[in-house]
Amino acid sequence: MNLPNLIEAKSRNRKDYNRIDYKIDDSIINKYKGKTFFIKTYGCQMNEHDTENIKALLIDLGFSEVDNYLNADLVLLNTCSIRENAHNKAFGMLGRLKHLKEEKKDLLIGLCGCMAQEVGVVEEILKDYKFVNFVFGTHNLYQLPEILDKAIEENKQQIEVFSREGDLVEGLPVVRANSYKAYVNIIYGCDKFCTYCIVPYTRGRERSRKKEDILNEIDKLIEDGYKEVTLLGQNVNAYGKDLYDDYNLGNLLEDIALKDIPRIRFMTSHPWDFTDKMIEVIGKYPNIMPAVHLPVQSGSSRVLKLMGRRYTRESYLELFHKIKDTVLGVSISTDIIVGFPGETEEDFNDTLSLVEECKYDNAFTFIFSEREGTPACKLKDNTTLKEKEDRLQRLNEVVNKYFLENNKKLENTTLKVLVEGISDKKGMYYGYSETNKLINFSGDRELNIGDIVEVEITDAKTWSLDGRLI
Repeated sequence: MNLPNLIEAKSRNRKDYNRIDYKIDDSIINKYKGKTFFIKTYGCQMNEHDTENIKALLIDLGFSEVDNYLNADLVLLNTCSIRENAHNKAFGMLGRLKHLKEEKKDLLIGLCGCMAQEVGVVEEILKDYKFVNFVFGTHNLYQLPEILDKAIEENKQQIEVFSREGDLVEGLPVVRANSYKAYVNIIYGCDKFCTYCIVPYTRGRERSRKKEDILNEIDKLIEDGYKEVTLLGQNVNAYGKDLYDDYNLGNLLEDIALKDIPRIRFMTSHPWDFTDKMIEVIGKYPNIMPAVHLPVQSGSSRVLKLMGRRYTRESYLELFHKIKDTVLGVSISTDIIVGFPGETEEDFNDTLSLVEECKYDNAFTFIFSEREGTPACKLKDNTTLKEKEDRLQRLNEVVNKYFLENNKKLENTTLKVLVEGISDKKGMYYGYSETNKLINFSGDRELNIGDIVEVEITDAKTWSLDGRLI
């Protein structure tokens, strides 16, 4: 049994890590043929991509996927710890699974992802959720086959969570969500330690994959007909800093852009590591999508300092306008937290005025969520929940105004859209533009999912656009 340790998770002592190739033990391949699994995924794109790996690992064991947890022999929760809401949803699901297991004695239940890296979560599972068969963390996902097999063979709860990063494992099998766009991990972990954020503790220090491994994966995706790749990292802009002296995300983007792939995206960016080289490359290559997610979190330099964000309001705005001026037609989205401990009305007004200047194309807005073990938990908070909710509502009114205003500018223009499916609206398709706008559109011919088509925009709404196929 390995339990999470917050002190170890905080450590950033640099050490070499090995690149190893994944291999499953031959003795457990197809061992559980005929069994079924269901995975519930919470949180970010990194978790979604982890789930793609987890599904492939389970299939190697002989499991097959079902779309209803009530019909599964194994239910696995891939969890998120970034906000309390996701945390509560996962424990709520565990409560439902407890009742299900009373009816299905042989039901296997597992928990993985970021919540598994939290000391308090594992202590709670050991105390009150003894029916959970196994728990593993973000650093040893590749050990799932052995952990699951041991839980079944020994009929004993298995807790296997590494608090420090192990080897960087290449060659994990993957079952991708679709055949036209794909996630590609390029860097793991984060070293920024924003005072409100649990991610540096749950995902570990920054570790970049070798460029050769990334480019080989991209080549295989191109060979398989993929139209879009999204490069992933908790702090994707830090790519290469731990591995190379003179090769960073700007260089990697350029190398990928020179390949025959129609669309390239990346997320999530930290403004601190957003280099001029990156901006230059994004503006230079048409297959790097002109859509940048640039979290600001607050428009107040005082609050940004409390958050440990390592930039000021002024430096953020300088970067914002540099991207806007260099990348033709770029859309910029952001994340904003209201009600951070110590935030005054003046601080909040600074955030509103920054939004008025930036006029974001999209924004994800949240009330501050306290995460156990982070420095922000110790800050004095005199703002009531009612005040925080009021600020969130006022902020959303402003950001929504600019979402609609930006979308209105696209009426009567023609956009390239990657077709992703049939819309809920009868007789319509849906997909995303190069600037990541959701578009519902009609057409007079049958389309294939994964096609890139031209759509004339006929009507703009706050959250989406309507159009017709050209």
